[in-house]
Amino acid sequence: MRDVAAVAGVSLKTVSRVINRESGVSPDLIARVQQAADQLDYRPDFTASNLRRADRRTSTVGLMVEDVANEFSAAVHAGVEEAARGRSMAVLTASIAGDPVRERDVVRAFSSRRVDGLVVVPSGGDQSALWSERNVGVPVVFVDRAPRGVSADCVLTNNREGTSEGVRHLLDVGHRDIAFLGGVSRLDTAQERYEGFLDAMSGAGLAVRPEWVHRDVRNPDDATDVMRRVLAGDHRPTAVFAAQNQIAMGVFRAMREADVHHRVALVGYDDFALADMLDPSVTVIAQDPRAIGFRAAELLFERMAGDDSDVAGVEREPRIHVVPSHLIVRVSSLIPPPPS
Repeated sequence: MRDVAAVAGVSLKTVSRVINRESGVSPDLIARVQQAADQLDYRPDFTASNLRRADRRTSTVGLMVEDVANEFSAAVHAGVEEAARGRSMAVLTASIAGDPVRERDVVRAFSSRRVDGLVVVPSGGDQSALWSERNVGVPVVFVDRAPRGVSADCVLTNNREGTSEGVRHLLDVGHRDIAFLGGVSRLDTAQERYEGFLDAMSGAGLAVRPEWVHRDVRNPDDATDVMRRVLAGDHRPTAVFAAQNQIAMGVFRAMREADVHHRVALVGYDDFALADMLDPSVTVIAQDPRAIGFRAAELLFERMAGDDSDVAGVEREPRIHVVPSHLIVRVSSLIPPPPS
């Protein structure tokens, strides 16, 4: 910093104020300091500065997702990073794979690194023992699913209503024999999507055939195996609702193997790469995971800034923000059922 000050022809204090983005510095001085910093390839030592800060902030947030390789998790990450970048915050990310033990270990790891806040896709189950202690000592915002036993800000999507919309779309095309493949049933998102399927079927006065309902499907390979068995049954559904993007991929693979992908309709929950390029292109209920991540980070930064009170000075209640999903109609759902 002394070298930067010498090249810029300003005081060390001025360099410090510019580097720390303090107010009251003229644009001309800011430009001179930044030019000198670029010339010298100066980079602040945040570890050293954190040791001197009274608030012990580290300018980092932790993000805990299901799986960083999943498109949904990656898009949530992108949204959190977009919001963090504007505040010069770094994002540390970890996958927990829906494992409560891994979730606990990652919380401890992030806590030891003194992150300033956490954005979390919870693993499911009662989490009061982990989160209510607040042993991490930082604000937490949950995304994708609400925690159980904990009161905190959440950013969710309308899983039940979105699924109902997708199934009703199949009903409008004329389908009555609809199969359902869903994810891990202990997770709220999977349960809500299953309930949305039931809502649409009962609303149409249709019974659900147990042999066409398969839950706890965990990955594309599982979905392919399940769909093979469904297609091999004595009676075959005319349409399928796949309640997660990886499940939709596995279902499509099995349908193509059996050469029925142009005869059995398909709707998936969550869009995925190249879904619009397949033959036929796949209709989806699309979430906006990037917007979910961005909104969650904004809520977190508000909490980190101490903006936790309403106008009366009373601590603000935890907020639930819903980012709605929407139906994207492509060719796969427009395949009509065979003539009666």
